[in-house]
Amino acid sequence: MNNVRCFCVALCACWFVVYTPLIQADGSMLSNRANTASVSPPLSYGEKTADKGLNALANLTTAPLEIPKSVINTMNKSNFFYGLVGGFVKGIVNMLGRTGCGVADLVTLPIPTQPIISPVYIWDDFDKETTYGAVMRWD
Repeated sequence: MNNVRCFCVALCACWFVVYTPLIQADGSMLSNRANTASVSPPLSYGEKTADKGLNALANLTTAPLEIPKSVINTMNKSNFFYGLVGGFVKGIVNMLGRTGCGVADLVTLPIPTQPIISPVYIWDDFDKETTYGAVMRWD
């Protein structure tokens, strides 16, 4: 039992020694970013297509969540009855739209384009209405 206790104490000490500088480094990097305008390097072709593939899979798998999102958002902007009925219909339309955007991204995976749908992921801004932009905008 004493060996286990010594091991746990040593493990915690190592964790603090390794993790504390990482926390401090992240904090200093964030403050430097706030003070200076940082320019991120452009993504490579592989990173763009991988990101597009993840967007496609996320849109295909989370499309049914458009129904409760639309019901909640419509109910918050209007009354209960219209929120249920109108939000449900709007959710079905947005679900089909998000599914279509996922299929379009999957089919055109080798072509690096910007996302059609906004917000890109349904969980990015849950209170924002789903909108659709121009198709096949080059990235």
